[in-house]
Order: sequence, then C-alpha cells, then structure tokens
Amino acid sequence: MSRIAAVWPPYDDEVASQLEAMMPAGAPPIVLFRTFVRNLPMAKAMQEWGGYELSKRLSLTMRDRELLIDRTCARCGCEYEWAVHVAFFGERAGLTAEQITSIAHGDAGDPCWIDQRDRLVLEAADALHDRSDIGDALWQELQSEFTDAELLDLVMLCGWYHAISFAANASRLALEPGVPKFADVARGEA
Repeated sequence: MSRIAAVWPPYDDEVASQLEAMMPAGAPPIVLFRTFVRNLPMAKAMQEWGGYELSKRLSLTMRDRELLIDRTCARCGCEYEWAVHVAFFGERAGLTAEQITSIAHGDAGDPCWIDQRDRLVLEAADALHDRSDIGDALWQELQSEFTDAELLDLVMLCGWYHAISFAANASRLALEPGVPKFADVARGEA
C-alpha cells in the first residue's frame, strides 16, 4: 500500500495541467506522477529536468538511456520504475528478453551483452550504484566509447534515477497495471 496516496480524477485545473505536461499526449498519468503532484511546486520543478532526461536533447541514445535507467532502478530495488521503463521503452530500445532478465538479475558479463557499449553502460551504472564513483580504468574505457557530453549525461541520468527510485521505493508505489515484475523476468515470463 502506498504511503502517499496518488491523486485521482477529477483533478483540479492546475493538477490536470501539470499531469498532462508530464505525460505523452493522450496517455493517462502514471502513479508516480499522480503522487508527485501532491507537492505541485516540486512536480513543476522536476518537469524540466525529467523532460530533458527523456528527450532527444539528451546526448545518449535511447538504448543507452534505457539500459542505464533500467539497471539503476533494478540495482536500487525499484521494481515500480524499472517496470514502467521496461514496459514502455524496452522494445523500442531493442532490449531482448534475455537482456531484460540480465538487467534485473545478472550483470554486464552475461552472454547476452555482445556490444561493448552496452556492457560499459551497465558497468558504469553498477560502479555509480556501488561506489558513487567510476574508477579510472572504467572511465578510460567509457571515454573511448562516449563523448564528454554523453559521459556527463550518463552520470546525471544515473543520479536522477537513484532519486526517482528513492521516491518510488519510500512511497511504496503500487505497480502500474500490466507491467512486468522482477520475479516474472527471473522465470522468463515477461
């Protein structure tokens, strides 16, 4: 049960406008956003940065972005946000069922990771999660594959999704309907 109740329709005009701005056109607002609007000034402030992180302005590819988000959320134990991203972006980012399972339950050494760039994204997410830093050897490898702009986006995106994971976990958000669960992908059901 959620510790902070999400708002439900009918929404007042300001909340409705904010929720509309946070979602793709025509999509109903997810629980996370319906919870965030309990603090409307915070939700408004988050919109600019969150919008950047999920936009084409981000220097990372969609695949890089989703690998980093999914791995970060999985490592934080944030099934809610991991599931939202796997459900809505996994296929568009070209993630296979094996890769989705590995993101949640494996590591960059799993055989499904044949692309060096994918492995580096996962290793960076793990390093930032485990040590809040990236060691020199991994940083050199990342520099051979990513531009400075991409590296800055990678680090900030990872931090952003740690914060999102903290909020979703501490609020005990209920999963969105029809999204995969960590246990489902462990059994190969997603």
